[in-house]
Order: sequence, then structure tokens, then C-alpha cells
Amino acid sequence: MDDVDGATRATGAPGRRDELLDRIVDHVVENGIAQITLRALATAVGSNNRMLLYYFGSREELIVEALHGAESRFPTMAEVITFLDDDALPLTERLGGAWATIADPRNRAFHRLFFEIFGLAGFERDRFATLLGLIGTEWVGHVAGAFEDAGASPDQALELGHETVALWRGLQASLLSLGDDALVGRVADSAHRALCERVV
Repeated sequence: MDDVDGATRATGAPGRRDELLDRIVDHVVENGIAQITLRALATAVGSNNRMLLYYFGSREELIVEALHGAESRFPTMAEVITFLDDDALPLTERLGGAWATIADPRNRAFHRLFFEIFGLAGFERDRFATLLGLIGTEWVGHVAGAFEDAGASPDQALELGHETVALWRGLQASLLSLGDDALVGRVADSAHRALCERVV
């Protein structure tokens, strides 16, 4: 059994926590989180309930950590922000590059996990308030910045930021459900052009 005395906390905890999180991310990327319990997850990663609570605080915090950890398994997802923040590019290329990164087939497993966790958070809003807030704002600020660079007022840029991210969430769902990446890509291109034309 894992030791949780003061010496372990002082010297071994960070490494052990990272090791456990790595195993947890492996498990949830492969199996999702449907019906996940601490007991089942602890068994799957070779630990126990007590240790998972010690390192992660609660089932909800653990799930949030797992989602963030999963992002590192899909390194191209970081390029979403890179495109959005590149003020050397025209607005259409900033949006198009960000969307192309999101739509990359290599990221499809991440989208499945994202929607699964988002659905769970919707049913348990109080427990996942932080995660829901992050999902609602994480990309919006960067998208709004791109629109503001293109000449939109701060208020208009923020509205267009929310609209663009809402569009992308819908298109992510379409990628998973339609199986027609080309069609979804054409829809995205058309929608991006229409959004850009509204900058005044």
C-alpha cells in the first residue's frame, strides 16, 4: 500500500501524483469516463481510493485534471491558441488555422472525451462550476482578441468571440456524428467568412 506519511508528502508526492495522473489519463482517453467511480479508477491504475483522494481531492477535481492532462496527449491542440494570437496573420487565416487544428483527425479522441466530460458537468453543475466556466471562456478571449485586432470594438469582439467558439463546438459535434470532414470544413470556411465580414 502507498505510504502517505510526512516524508512521502515532502519528497515523493509530486512524482507519485504525476505518475498516477499519467495512468489516469491513459485510462480515460482509452475508456472515457462514463459511470466512472473512484474505486473502479483506482483499480484500473493500480492504486486505491484513499490515494486518489489524497492527491486529487475529489472525483470532480480528478476528472478536471484528467481532461487537462489529456490535452497534452494531443499536442496540436496547443496550436489553436498559437493561430488565434498570431497578429501577423489576417483574421480569416487566424480563425481558419485554429479551426483546422481543432478539426485535425488526430484530435478526434480528445473531442469525444471533451463532450463526455462536458455532458457530465452539465448534470452536476455545482460540482463542475469551475470546469464549465473554463469551457465557456477558454478560447473566447483569444478569438475576441483576433477580432479586435481586425478592427472590432471590444464589445463586438467579445460577442463574435462567443459566437465563433459556439460555432466550433457545434462543428466539433458534427465531425463526430457526420463522418464527413470535407462538408464540415466547407461549412466552417463559409461561417468564418461571414463572421469576418461583420467586423465594423
